[in-house]
Amino acid sequence: MKTNTTYRWLTAAISLATALTSLAAAIDMGQIDKITGLKGTMNKQEGVYKVTFPRDDAKVSVDGWKMPPFMGLGTWAAFQGTNEKAMVMGDTVLFQDEVNAAMSVALDNGLSVTALHNHFFYDEPKVFFMHIGGEGSIDALASAVRKVYDKIEEVRSANPKPQTTFGAKQLPEKNSITLAPLNESSGCKARQKMGWPSLLSGRNQAWAEWRSERQSAQIHGRHLPEATTTLSSMATSR
Repeated sequence: MKTNTTYRWLTAAISLATALTSLAAAIDMGQIDKITGLKGTMNKQEGVYKVTFPRDDAKVSVDGWKMPPFMGLGTWAAFQGTNEKAMVMGDTVLFQDEVNAAMSVALDNGLSVTALHNHFFYDEPKVFFMHIGGEGSIDALASAVRKVYDKIEEVRSANPKPQTTFGAKQLPEKNSITLAPLNESSGCKARQKMGWPSLLSGRNQAWAEWRSERQSAQIHGRHLPEATTTLSSMATSR
């Protein structure tokens, strides 16, 4: 009985090792390196190929203490599968002025953005972490990841110091947005709430509010697909 049990365990271990070795061999690691511009490492036990780099292009302090990049400012992407059918997951370190650009490039190139959050309190400049994921060929996934990284580099090259504002003009204190264009664009009935135009949908209690002026507005709300249409219409009519 002991001999049979030992044999079964050895057989299972050999099969697992063979499967992982085949999986590792199925991924063209050199192609991932070439496309991303990074040198990755293979975790043979998990069959995962990972590329990573620290964000050392801007100095970050937490509660006044200068943080070494390797202690929590590492961007990475991990690939698993085959060249034709693979998946990627990653965590991307971003400063505030990089978020919109990086997220847009990720979504435009077929990646999912599954989280955007912070790790630290009292950090300067503010640091955020964007989780990405996707499925497809190694070429497509690695190219999408590279485009995200290139966009981040583009933002930092233009402004080496992370920005602390959107860069738009200061919004006026008095609101001048009227209800009519919101009603027409959204298909919902807007109302005035404490002096600000507001939309409320019965679906999941979704809502959105606008403030300031037609040419330079601010919106905040929750789960309102119509808001996207309205903003696009407002931008087009500027």
